[in-house]
Amino acid sequence: MRLQRSRKVPDWHEYLACRRESTEHAILADFFAGADLSPDLPISEAPLMALDLETTGLDPRKAEIVSIGLVPFSLSRIHLPKRRYWVVRPHRVLEPASVTLHHITHADIQGAPRIEEVLPEVLEIMTGHLPVVHYRRIERPFLGVAAHSTWGEELSFPVIDTMSLEARIHRQSLVARFNRWIGRPPASIRLHDSRLRYGLPHYHGHHAVIDSLATAELLQAQIAGHYSPDTPISLLWS
Repeated sequence: MRLQRSRKVPDWHEYLACRRESTEHAILADFFAGADLSPDLPISEAPLMALDLETTGLDPRKAEIVSIGLVPFSLSRIHLPKRRYWVVRPHRVLEPASVTLHHITHADIQGAPRIEEVLPEVLEIMTGHLPVVHYRRIERPFLGVAAHSTWGEELSFPVIDTMSLEARIHRQSLVARFNRWIGRPPASIRLHDSRLRYGLPHYHGHHAVIDSLATAELLQAQIAGHYSPDTPISLLWS
């Protein structure tokens, strides 16, 4: 099955060009320029960057980033030696529930930089790449809040969301709708469960680099199984 249907997506060129012209900060201007990729670019030629954040909660208005992982890759190769990882010290005290989830403790963050200190480097490394995440409602809004805290400016950008792709395949297809109609539970689109469907190995989650690697491998498998290397990125990004 090759999924090639058209989708309504934001006009990223218009947004990025506008933000590039209006920002007062060179790091943001460069980032917006680098994110302005041609929507017709085949996914096989796209410079991809798997991105994962570990946070103290799910609401970016209340929770904070505690770690960031980046792994550059393509459809044919994952550049793991070029991975980057940061532990970030939040402004609020860590709650036991979040420590249990991501295993970043008070000792780990002692002396770690604030998000405002590392964000320029993070965006510099991301510049020119198309970020790939699993559940865009974490990475994009949390980085947006961090940018506002750092520079007082809005930040958004196109991403490929492997969870969204998995939902299209396993929850929005005619087969998936029929299964719901006859009472079968919907397929899980969590990262671990999605990887199992493609025979990918099990990784211990909730580490920003490991989850970035897991997301990169998942996208490679999704494209191989359901799309074409020539698929334009505009059919994949959100």
